[in-house]
Amino acid sequence: MISMKPLLVGLSALGLAVTGCSRSNNLLLGRVEATVTGHTVVVTDCYRTTVPPPQQREGAAYFKPCRDADVQIKGEELIVNGRSYGHLNPRDGVLVDHGIVSIRHAE
Repeated sequence: MISMKPLLVGLSALGLAVTGCSRSNNLLLGRVEATVTGHTVVVTDCYRTTVPPPQQREGAAYFKPCRDADVQIKGEELIVNGRSYGHLNPRDGVLVDHGIVSIRHAE
């Protein structure tokens, strides 16, 4: 008799890959991405099946996909986890990679 366990494991993995991976959320790689006030913000080391969208409040844009990555853009000033990283130019990208913040300047 053929065991159904390998088939079920395979189908479960396929289902996870299909539902957990998109441009904005890659569960397998732990990478989430969102556009926040025209800036592409990428956060790594964030393994979530769903990611809350960026929010606007009190004149600032907030993106908190994980409990240890709190990104705020207020008047083009980048603030991550309460620390300022300076001014963003239009279309600059932001990478929060395992807690290290990088700004990718647009050309």
